[in-house]
Amino acid sequence: QVQLVESGGGLVQAGGSLRLSCAASGRAFSRYVMGWFRQAPGKEREFVGRVSRSGGSTYYTDSVKGRFTISRDNAKNTVYLQMTSLKPEDTAVYYCAARELEYGGSWPYWGQGTQVTVSS
Repeated sequence: QVQLVESGGGLVQAGGSLRLSCAASGRAFSRYVMGWFRQAPGKEREFVGRVSRSGGSTYYTDSVKGRFTISRDNAKNTVYLQMTSLKPEDTAVYYCAARELEYGGSWPYWGQGTQVTVSS
C-alpha cells in the first residue's frame, strides 16, 4: 500500500527541459518498482518507463530514450522523471505508478497525474 502524488508539471517550450517528481507515502518505498505513464488527449495511456527498487536499472519506451531519465531517492521516498529535448508530442498528463514485483506485473497504485504542455 502506497499513496503517490505527482508534481512539477507545467508549460515548456519545445527543446526545453522539465523535471517531474512523485512523492510516495509510507516506510516501504524501496520495495516498490516505480513507473511513469502518460496520456495525451484522445489517446490511450502510454508506458513511459520504470526504475527498479534499488534504482540500479531503468527501462524506457523508444520514443523517449535518450531524452528522459528516471531516477529515485529512496531516502526521500521520491521518484523523478527528468525530461529534456521536449517535443510538442510529449504533451500529456503524466502519472507515476507503483508495483511490488521487480520483474513484471500490474500497476495497482497510481498518482493523480500532472499536466505537461510543450509549445512550439
